[in-house]
Amino acid sequence: MRRADRLFQIVQILRRGRVVTAQAIAEQLEVSERTVYRDLQDLSARGVPLLAEAGVGYQLDKGFDMPPLMFNSQEVEALVIAARMLDAWADPETKSQIQSALEKIEQVLPAKLQEKPARVRVFAPGFMTQPTIWQALPDLRQAIDSRHKFTFHYRDQQQQTSQRTIRPLAIYFWGRAWTCVGWCELRAAFRHFRLDRMSKWQKTAETFADEAGKTLADFEATLDK
Repeated sequence: MRRADRLFQIVQILRRGRVVTAQAIAEQLEVSERTVYRDLQDLSARGVPLLAEAGVGYQLDKGFDMPPLMFNSQEVEALVIAARMLDAWADPETKSQIQSALEKIEQVLPAKLQEKPARVRVFAPGFMTQPTIWQALPDLRQAIDSRHKFTFHYRDQQQQTSQRTIRPLAIYFWGRAWTCVGWCELRAAFRHFRLDRMSKWQKTAETFADEAGKTLADFEATLDK
């Protein structure tokens, strides 16, 4: 669970009006109590009025409520267009998540915008899309998020095949291709790899930490030179 999602869930738990212990929150969200205490401190720093009683627990000030989610017409249209583009060019997992997000957004739209998504006349047909362009995408996203090294066989433009192990750093979409940039252990340098040229890929058990000269910020710095 992303930290932003966890903070939102903590607020939802506290909105029930009951005093809740950090231990109870930790058990419900399946995280450590230390994580919950850090999150509670962060919420307090952001202005969420928390009432805490030593040895008892936490609750929200009764006068607090989260503002409603509001979008204007142009924002709704932009979200729908983005969702349709992802539906054409992304993997099934991403498609499912963006559709779920759109459904949630539609449920809280004001009445005057309820019909807006259906009126958007911008489409992104996906019948020309080959699954090979995104098949490695779910596993790569997981590897980037968890900071696990990623190994695969790669076929270059000259049809030469090599086995690579990289520190995956970011994924880029170029219109008809997805690429991953990472620190390549074979070349000891940053490299771009097209996902449709990968095969036999897998996330390894080996994790990596930021190391000077091998981070995404270091890669981006090379683009400015």
